[in-house]
Amino acid sequence: MLALDVVDREGNRVTHALGPGRHVLGKSPDCDLVVSDPHVSRRHLEIVVEAGAATVTDLGSTNGTWVGARRLEAPERLSPPSELRAGTLRLLLRPREPGGPRDAAAESAGAQAAPDALKRSLHARLVEDLDLRRRAVLERLPEDALRREARAAAERLLPELAPALAEGPARERLVAEVVAEAIGLGPLEPLMEDPSVTEIMVNGPGAIYVERGGRIERTELRFSGEEALRAIIDRIVAPLGRRIDEAQPMVDARLPDGSRVNAIIPPLSLCGPVLTIRRFARTLLTVDDLIANGTLSPAMARFLEVCVRLRRNIAVSGGTGSGKTTTLNVLSNFIPEEERIITIEDAAELSLHQTHVVSLEARPANAEGKGLVTIRDLVRNALRMRPDRIVVGECRGGEALDMLQAMNTGHDGSLTTGHANSPRDFLSRLEVMVLMAGVDIPHRAVREQIASAIDILIHQTRFSDGRRRITRIVEVDGMEGDVILLQDIFAFERTGTGPRGEVLGRFRPCGHVPRFYEEARAAGHELDLSIFRAPEEEGA
Repeated sequence: MLALDVVDREGNRVTHALGPGRHVLGKSPDCDLVVSDPHVSRRHLEIVVEAGAATVTDLGSTNGTWVGARRLEAPERLSPPSELRAGTLRLLLRPREPGGPRDAAAESAGAQAAPDALKRSLHARLVEDLDLRRRAVLERLPEDALRREARAAAERLLPELAPALAEGPARERLVAEVVAEAIGLGPLEPLMEDPSVTEIMVNGPGAIYVERGGRIERTELRFSGEEALRAIIDRIVAPLGRRIDEAQPMVDARLPDGSRVNAIIPPLSLCGPVLTIRRFARTLLTVDDLIANGTLSPAMARFLEVCVRLRRNIAVSGGTGSGKTTTLNVLSNFIPEEERIITIEDAAELSLHQTHVVSLEARPANAEGKGLVTIRDLVRNALRMRPDRIVVGECRGGEALDMLQAMNTGHDGSLTTGHANSPRDFLSRLEVMVLMAGVDIPHRAVREQIASAIDILIHQTRFSDGRRRITRIVEVDGMEGDVILLQDIFAFERTGTGPRGEVLGRFRPCGHVPRFYEEARAAGHELDLSIFRAPEEEGA
């Protein structure tokens, strides 16, 4: 065991205990040895301790790492006592004296740093030993076989890196965590198995958050370092033909179970690699589940089923995480079995029970900037595929124009979603999206297209208690002057807050009978008009 005394220009000294393994010094909060000198880089230097000596490597720092008067140009093995300099700091590497006065204040921090450093060192050696990228990606070695080999290699390497670490739960946990990082998703594996977790948010290697029941909480889990987190991001996106690096520092992908993944890395992210995984229920929700969860009332469910079966064009609006995709999936499953459905998504999330479903997914450009296929391209192509229904996962840009034209030219019963804070805001955003298609159309003409294409707007909200509710269902009722008219059909009325912070309220009809209901009854359909008049209430 070694010690590192960090001395600033005023002579203040902080002592760090250095156990076997890898230690990174810098200003970044995820470093093992965090310093505050303005002349030190975020990740300045690395110290690898083994066999009573230390190998020091400069990590490309701006002001360099110095050994005496000589700038460190390559990794150098140093025996204590040795002196280094980083920025204005003196770094004194010396043997650690157990129980000595200088180490007393650092004992607690050192005890925690050593296992983390050992884990990083073991992970790096394990990846090097097995050449995991070549074996897992190119040779497609089965995962269970790869895990067995990785575990055997970790057991073989561990005595060399930590000869004093005895058999026991701590050693077993260390090996399991390192193998999980090298082969699977590391500390994320138990979260991916937890059905209550709907979102996983990794803000750098030391901060992992999850969403449960609509509420965000921080976990005690962490990655051993940035390299391990970057390796797992690469492992997620590489089989999908995606890449992430400094030239392309953002990526969207999808796991085999359908979970949606977004990753962003430095230099765009200042807190290290950031990974977000949105998980979806293994058992698809039905309209009965939405009623039981308080998302909508039975009357609203009956009304929406009639809307789908009578081929009304429906848009679902709401904020991020408000449940738009779940509602779209439930609505899509009301489509009759005999119809041909084409779904178009940026990242495939919809799962329909019908047999005649064609699922299309957009494709980003490759490393050379070629091969891009947009949602708009797919909507245009879908019109040539003899669809009975077109379901667009989300309208974000110029594809809105093609979607509206499809709705206005015989493709009734189409469904889509979009981000907005209210139904009126959604119509305004839709107008902007149409203009993004690059076609010079007067604003009034765009609004006329929208008013004639969209029949029903559903707005969904995630409340402060984490619950998701349909707060408004409105009918698009033509135009008056230059304004698109909206008529509320159902609304959620908030009545208060419960003792545990839950939002209380009721779903109520607004007294408006949609025009198509009257038309359908005149055509011989038996429809229940009482749902618009009865004081339908449901406690939240």
